[in-house]
Amino acid sequence: MVVHYVPAHRVVALLESLTGTAPSVGFVHGMLTRTAGLLTETHARIRSLITLAYAVCCDETPLRVGAKAPAVGKKKAEGYLLVAATELYAHYLLGDRSLATFKAFVVAELSRSVIVHDRYQNYDSTQLGTLVHQLCTAHLLRDLDDAAQVYPDKVWPVQIADALRGLIGQANLAREQGLPAIPGDVRDALLRRLRNGMLVGLSDTTSHGNRPGERKARLLLEVLRDRPADVLRFAHDLQVPATSNQAERDLRPSKIQQKISGRLTSIKRTEDRYTILGYVSTAAKHGLDKITVLRDALTGQPWMPALPA
Repeated sequence: MVVHYVPAHRVVALLESLTGTAPSVGFVHGMLTRTAGLLTETHARIRSLITLAYAVCCDETPLRVGAKAPAVGKKKAEGYLLVAATELYAHYLLGDRSLATFKAFVVAELSRSVIVHDRYQNYDSTQLGTLVHQLCTAHLLRDLDDAAQVYPDKVWPVQIADALRGLIGQANLAREQGLPAIPGDVRDALLRRLRNGMLVGLSDTTSHGNRPGERKARLLLEVLRDRPADVLRFAHDLQVPATSNQAERDLRPSKIQQKISGRLTSIKRTEDRYTILGYVSTAAKHGLDKITVLRDALTGQPWMPALPA
C-alpha cells in the first residue's frame, strides 16, 4: 500500500490469490496504523538527523486527502505534503501551506543548515528563525525559459540561463574531480556573464508591465539582483546542491499514489502512510531492502539509522 500504492481492496485480492485466504479489508488497512506505531522512535531519529545535515532540500505539493467538500474558507478540499530530504534521509509532514504548518515542520530547526527550496514565501518568514538559503536553480531556469518566451527578441534571458547552467555544470564537474571549488577564473567569468545579463534585463523591464508574464520576469530579475548569495551559494560551496531535485524525487510517490488510488479519505491514516514511507525511503537510501526493513519493523526490531560519530 505504501511502496507500490495498491489500494487496500486490491491488496486483499492479491493476498487471497497467493495464499487462498482473504483477510478483511479493515485488517489490511489497519496495518498502516500498526506499522506506523512501531516506527515512532525511528521517525524521530530521522527528523533529528535531518536537522544535523549541512544542506537540506525542501519541497511541498498538494495532496487530495480527507473529505471531498472544502473546509470553511478554503477553495479546494486538499492538504499539502511537505518533505525535507537529503541523500540519506526523508522526512514528511502532512498539513497545508500555512505558516503554522511550516513552524511545525523540521524547517524551523534548520538554522545550522542550508535550505534548498523553490522560493515559496514561507521559507523567508522571520518566524522560522534565521535560515541560510539556496534558491532552487531548476525553478529559476524554468522562470528564465518563460521570460525568453515573453521577450523573444531579447538576449538577456538566454544569457542568464546559459551562465547559470554553466555554473551548475562546473560545480558538478569540480565535485566529480574532487576539487575543493570551481576554478576561480571559470567561475568568475560565468558570474560576470550572469550579472551583465541581469543588469540588461533590469534596464529592459523598468516596471512589472501589463502583458502576461512580464511581472513574473521582473520579479525574477529582482531576485537575481537582491539575493545573489542565495541564488549562487552552490557556486561557492560545493557541499550545497544547486537544486531541490532530491526533495522533488521524494515527493514523486505521492503523485503516483494519487494517480493510482485517488483521494485518501483519512488524514490520520495518510500521516501513517508517510511515516512508513519516510522510514522505507531512508532505509533504501542506505542500501537496504524495503520489504526487509518493513518485516523487521513488524517483528519489533525496526531498523534505526545510526547517529553521526
